[in-house]
Amino acid sequence: MIKQRRTVFYLSDRTGITAETLGHSLLTQFDGIDWEIINVPFLDDLEKARLVLVQINHAIERDGQRPLVFSTLLQPEILTIIKQANCRVFDFFETFINPIEVELNQPFARMAGRSHGLQHHWSYFKRIAAINYVLAHDDGVNPKNFADADIILIGVSRSGKTPTCLYLGLQYGIAAANYPLTEEDMPALQLPKVLENVRSKLFGLTLSAAQLHFIRQERRPNSQYASLVQCQQEIQWQESLFRQFNIPYLDTTRISIEEISAIILNRCGLKRQLYG
Repeated sequence: MIKQRRTVFYLSDRTGITAETLGHSLLTQFDGIDWEIINVPFLDDLEKARLVLVQINHAIERDGQRPLVFSTLLQPEILTIIKQANCRVFDFFETFINPIEVELNQPFARMAGRSHGLQHHWSYFKRIAAINYVLAHDDGVNPKNFADADIILIGVSRSGKTPTCLYLGLQYGIAAANYPLTEEDMPALQLPKVLENVRSKLFGLTLSAAQLHFIRQERRPNSQYASLVQCQQEIQWQESLFRQFNIPYLDTTRISIEEISAIILNRCGLKRQLYG
């Protein structure tokens, strides 16, 4: 089947993160479309807007279909120029702000960058502190400070611990450490000693042996480390360890980092530390 080709523009007078995140979430519900994605952040003057108008009209000439435009633009005069293009505009502020104004009986501030700026200084520095903690306690480094962690992810090598910790720090302000379960730990069927006093903070990540094999093959092709048999043994061992010590764990085989992080917070009762 030939895929339909369409162009989508994400327009913002600041970073464009909100427009892209919301727009992408909506478009994932539609299959069979080859999307050409164009991000235009910091669209904050009329001359830039006129150039984007030309770019949008060029896209319809190329695709034969009018582009979709997702906007968080705040300046009406810039949005007016964009709406002159042959496109379908989805203005998130127009959609949501007006009903909220009516409900709260006050106008909105019309200030760009509030959702990703430095208005909440405590929140911003909490995020930086969390990321620094994650980086300083990756892969079992500085276990003497594990007591300061909000959560400690454990699992065999390449089970997704580091990217999940980074996402928890960046998006939620969670101080997340991680500790690798190694082949040398396997014969004992015991928790590493450095984890004994922080058992209440532990959360395990597991995945299918086939997926682990695929990931490790990318790193060390055709090695014992990457062999399917080795992966099967390590996965069986770590899941037995999780069950023996009543450590909550999650099979991440078909789950994104975003979903993994949200599930961990929900199951462990952790709260987002940002925007406080």
